[in-house]
Amino acid sequence: MKKTPRYAKFAMYLVAIVLINLVGMTLFFRVDLTRGKVYSLSEVSRTVVSTLKEPLTINVFFTRNLPAPYNGVEQYLKDLLAEYAMNSGAYFNYRFYDVSAEGEGSARTQENLKLAGNYGISPVQIQVVEKDEMKFKKAYMGLVIIHGDMVERIPTITATEGLEYKLTTTIQRLNNKISALLGLKDKITVRLYLSSSLEQVAPRMGIKDLPKVASDVKKLVEDMNTRMYGKLDYAFVDPSTEAEMTNLSKANNAVMLKWPALEGGKIPAGSGAIGLTVQHGDKSFMIPVLQAYQVPLFGTQYKLTELGTVENAMEQSIESLIGINETLGYLVDRGTIDPYGAQGSSPQSISNFSTLVSRSYSFKDISLKRDGIPEGLGSLLIVRPTEEFSAYELFQIDQALMKGTNLAIFLDPFREAPPSGSPYQQQGQLAPFSTGIEKLLGHYGIRVQQSYVLDENCFKQPLPEQFGGGEQSLYYAPVIESASINTSLPFMKNIKRLIALKTAPLALDEQRIKANRLQATRLFSSSDRSWEMKGMINLNPMLIKPPSSGEAMKSMPLAYILEGSFPSYFTGKPIPEKPQAETAAQAPGAAVPAAGQTAASGSRQLQRQGDFISVSKPAKIFLIGSAEMLTDNLISDQGDNPNATFIMNVIDVLNNREDTALMRSKVQSFNPLTVKDEKAKILAKGFNIAGLPVIVVIAGLLVWFRRLTRKRRIEAMFQGQR
Repeated sequence: MKKTPRYAKFAMYLVAIVLINLVGMTLFFRVDLTRGKVYSLSEVSRTVVSTLKEPLTINVFFTRNLPAPYNGVEQYLKDLLAEYAMNSGAYFNYRFYDVSAEGEGSARTQENLKLAGNYGISPVQIQVVEKDEMKFKKAYMGLVIIHGDMVERIPTITATEGLEYKLTTTIQRLNNKISALLGLKDKITVRLYLSSSLEQVAPRMGIKDLPKVASDVKKLVEDMNTRMYGKLDYAFVDPSTEAEMTNLSKANNAVMLKWPALEGGKIPAGSGAIGLTVQHGDKSFMIPVLQAYQVPLFGTQYKLTELGTVENAMEQSIESLIGINETLGYLVDRGTIDPYGAQGSSPQSISNFSTLVSRSYSFKDISLKRDGIPEGLGSLLIVRPTEEFSAYELFQIDQALMKGTNLAIFLDPFREAPPSGSPYQQQGQLAPFSTGIEKLLGHYGIRVQQSYVLDENCFKQPLPEQFGGGEQSLYYAPVIESASINTSLPFMKNIKRLIALKTAPLALDEQRIKANRLQATRLFSSSDRSWEMKGMINLNPMLIKPPSSGEAMKSMPLAYILEGSFPSYFTGKPIPEKPQAETAAQAPGAAVPAAGQTAASGSRQLQRQGDFISVSKPAKIFLIGSAEMLTDNLISDQGDNPNATFIMNVIDVLNNREDTALMRSKVQSFNPLTVKDEKAKILAKGFNIAGLPVIVVIAGLLVWFRRLTRKRRIEAMFQGQR
C-alpha cells in the first residue's frame, strides 16, 4: 500500500507525456538556426504551393541506403517536401519510390523501376567505398512533377544546392503553363517541312533514318498534344519548288540543300529543305531537324536531331510563344551579342545564359530601328553594342528609362580593330570605342573607364606538361573574394566568390548623383592589389607584370546599381526626329517630305506635349564594364556556379523579383577562408583537422576530473560523519 502513490505518479507522468505528444502532433514549431535559413521555405515557395488550383504530385525515385553525401541529399529532399506539404493546401502530394539500380528486390521494386523508366528517370553512376575498396554503383536520384496533364522531370539530384529554387520555379512554370494553354483562343501551329527530294541524297549524307522523320515527328506532336490540352495543330508540308524552299529558308531559317547530278546522272541535280516551325500569332520559332557540323579531314557531316532534343526545343518554344514567363527585353540592334547563338560556336557565346534566363523569363527581341521599345517593358538588356547609336535611338532608351523600364548594360570599352595588313599581325588590336550610350550614362552620373582592371588576386590557369607545367596568372581575370563583395545587400549576401574577365573600372560623378538624389550601390570591386591597363592593350599573360610600386595599386569598383528618379539626358535639348526612312516604312500611305524639308516643317505652328518625359519614374540601372560576365566561360550550363547566381539575381532584382533572388542564393555553400597569408591558412586547416578533436578530449578530461573531485569530496563528507 505504501508503493501506491509512486505507481500513481508514474501513471500520471505517462499520461502527461502521451498528451504532450498528441498536442505536439498538431501544435508544433520549428526553429531554423542556419545563417541563410537553408532549411526553411522562402516566402515565394510558400506562395506558389499555397495558390495551387489543381492537384500536383511529386514522385521521387531514390535508391535507399546510399553512402554519404548522397544520403544527406535524400534526407534534405524529404525535409524540403515536408515543408512544401505543410505550407500547401490539399492539392500538393508527394511520394518516395524505392528503386534498386541493379534490378534486385521485390516485385514492388520492379514496378518502381519500370515506373521510373516510363517517366524518363535513369540511374547515374556514383563512387562508393565498400570494404576499403573504391567501387562504382548505379543509383536512382531523380523526381518527376505531375500537374494536370503536364510532366516535368529533374532526372538527377546529386546535391542540395539550389534544389528549392528548381522545385519552386518548375511548379510555378507548370501552373502558369496550364493557365496560359487553357486561355488560348487560337491553336499553336506545328509544321514539319521536309522535301521528298532529300530522300534521294540522304544515303550519301549518312542519314538512313530520313524516311522515318515524318512519322516520328507526327507521333511526337500527337503525344505532346495530349499534354497540351489539344492546343497543337500539326501538318506536314513537302516543299517541291526551289522558290518555296528559298522563301522558307529566308523567312524561317530552314535548312536548304542543293546538289549537282550524282552517280553519273542516276541522281539528278536538285534541292531540298527541312525544318520544324512552331508558330502562334505573329511569333514563330524554327527547330532544326537536320544538323550540319565540320569534322577535320572529313568535311561537312550531317546528323538528324534526336527526338528528345526536338521535344525539349518544342516545349521551350511553346512556353515562349504563349508567354508563361515575364518578358525580358533584349536589344538586338547595334551589333549586340546574339543570345540565340549555338553553344560553343564562338568564345563569345552566351547560350548558357540564354538557357538559364528562358527558364524564368521570355526573351523579347527589341529593335530600336524596327519597332522601338514597347510600353510597360520591365527591363531591357544591352549586351556589348559594337555600333554607334543614333540620336533618336538614344532618345528611345532614355525615354524608356523615364517610363520605368530598368536597364542592364554590359558595356565593353574596347573592340577589336581589323588587322593592319602586316603579315606578322594575325589578329586585330583592341582599340577604345564609344557607342554613344556613354553620354546617357555620364548624364545619369556613372562612367565606364577606357581601361582594363588587372589584379594580382586572379585566376590561375594550369599549364600543360609540355610547357613545363605549373600555373599561369591571368591578371585580366580578377578573382573577387567575399571581402570585395557587397554582402550587405540581401541578394548578394551568400555569394562568396566571383571571377571577372576583361572588366573596365567604373567611376561615379558624386555631385551629379547627389544633386539628382540617386542611390549608387557598389556590388563588387577588385582587390587592393589591382591596377589599370590603359593605352596599348595587350592581354598576353606572358607580357603582363604587376607594377613595381605598390602605390599604383588600389581597389576599383567593377559593378554598380543606380536607382531613383533619373533626369532625362534630353532635357533642354532638341528632341531628335525619327529618321525619314523609318517614318515612311512604318506609314506607307504618308507623303514623303521633299529633299531639304523635315517631317515637321509643315506643322511648326503646332505645339507638342506629352511625348517627352523629363524625370523618370523610380527605376534602376545595372552597369558593368564587361560582357564577358555573360559568356559560357563564366556561366555554367546548369547555373550552379556563383557567377551564374550573381547574374540571375541581378536580372531578378531589375524585374522586382528579389524574393526569387534570395531563394536562389540562400544555399550557396562555398565559404572560403578570408585570411590571405598562406601560413595562417595552413594553421587554420590544421586546427580544423586536429585542433577540434584535441579540444573535445581536453573538455572530456576536465569533466571527468570534475566528477572525480566531486566524488572524492562526497566520500570525504561521509567519512567525516562516521
